[in-house]
Amino acid sequence: MRTGTTARAIALSGAALLALTACGGGGEDTSSGDTGGDASAEKQVNIYGTDGNMGNALGADFTEPGAMAGMKGTLPLTELSGDFRDKLLAVNPDLQDYNYSGESYDAVVLTALAATAAGSNQATVFAPYINALTVGGEKCSDYASCLAILQAGGDVDYDGVTGPLSFTDAGEPAQASFGLQQFGEDNQIDESLTEFVIAGDEANATQDPGPAPAPAGAGAGQTLTIGTLLPETGNLAFLGPPEVAGVQLAINEVNAAGGVFGTPVALVTGDSGDASTDTATQTVDRLLQSGVNAIIGAASSGVSLTVIDRIVGAGVLQFSPANTSDTFTTYDDKGLYFRTAPPDTLQARALADLIGADGNNTVGILALNDPYGTGLAENTKNNLISDGLPEDSIRDIIYDPQAANFDSEVQQMVDFNPDAIVVIGFEESSRIIQGLNAQGVGPQR
Repeated sequence: MRTGTTARAIALSGAALLALTACGGGGEDTSSGDTGGDASAEKQVNIYGTDGNMGNALGADFTEPGAMAGMKGTLPLTELSGDFRDKLLAVNPDLQDYNYSGESYDAVVLTALAATAAGSNQATVFAPYINALTVGGEKCSDYASCLAILQAGGDVDYDGVTGPLSFTDAGEPAQASFGLQQFGEDNQIDESLTEFVIAGDEANATQDPGPAPAPAGAGAGQTLTIGTLLPETGNLAFLGPPEVAGVQLAINEVNAAGGVFGTPVALVTGDSGDASTDTATQTVDRLLQSGVNAIIGAASSGVSLTVIDRIVGAGVLQFSPANTSDTFTTYDDKGLYFRTAPPDTLQARALADLIGADGNNTVGILALNDPYGTGLAENTKNNLISDGLPEDSIRDIIYDPQAANFDSEVQQMVDFNPDAIVVIGFEESSRIIQGLNAQGVGPQR
């Protein structure tokens, strides 16, 4: 179960939003975008990030104290227990962040439980069991306790590290916990300021009970082989270590509990790179040739879209711990794609609420040009408009993450002079924020 999370209202009314004063907005005329660059320097512009850049790894790119201070953001996040963090650190003592570690852990556990319930290591056989393992039945929170329920002929409701999960028919969480985080003067996340909110509705979870469990002992002699397609290189490489640690921890615990079919789960690791390379394609080919039954990854929605057809076309399960593009909700995945990360329709709601609660009346959005960036930008903009913010008070700029610099995009934001700037990006976000700081509209003051 999620512990320590605080639910709050999911939507602000339009009247309430427009009545809020711009607590971080400062200047006397914050409703107009044509006051020029000089006026923007006279007020505090609120800077927001999202799951692609809200982490200590981003802050490590800044050496001057306070360069990131006050930047806020949202990301899928549950209040991880100290015990779980300690276990992750035992796997990798050098972890800086824990982003998507729980989602990676849960993806492995659900895959192992589904194979056990189906009595088969073939994804086309065990995939139909996954959704039902997250709803109804007897609650359990790790592989060993869930396995005991299955072996006793019971019905499992896996409440993992990231919460109840409660998958929809599309194979994704119906609701999710999001962290509202903020950077401190040391350019690291100030965890004392972290809040947790819930977005989505568990009532939208599947009502399908799933197939009947296989007879006891089914699958004996088979080996479940799991591959990873996680970022070891590229612009999401900072997300790789916690995800890899989460997978390894889950594998360790599954095997300590007797494995699947009484046999240890095999692990084949691989790098996803990013969407600018063909690393993921090469890795997927290697994983398929090695006979994996399931692939955990990719982290990037854009990367997953380049390989999903190849994976599911081979009859292999793809289970992402970090894809958030809402494209996957209706994708023709042959019933073989799942994710523990919530779709961006949910994060956009939490982000719009955060922006509105801070009293921002004009909002600029800088988003990278990929399914994650454009999707989250569009959903956030639509939520802000539905909350009562006039459409002409929002400006969204889509940028090429491989660009040599982002001077033009930064200047456009200076000219727009908004109360708030949202940066939806990955590793390149540090260069964008450095540019905003240099123009006096970044978090640094």
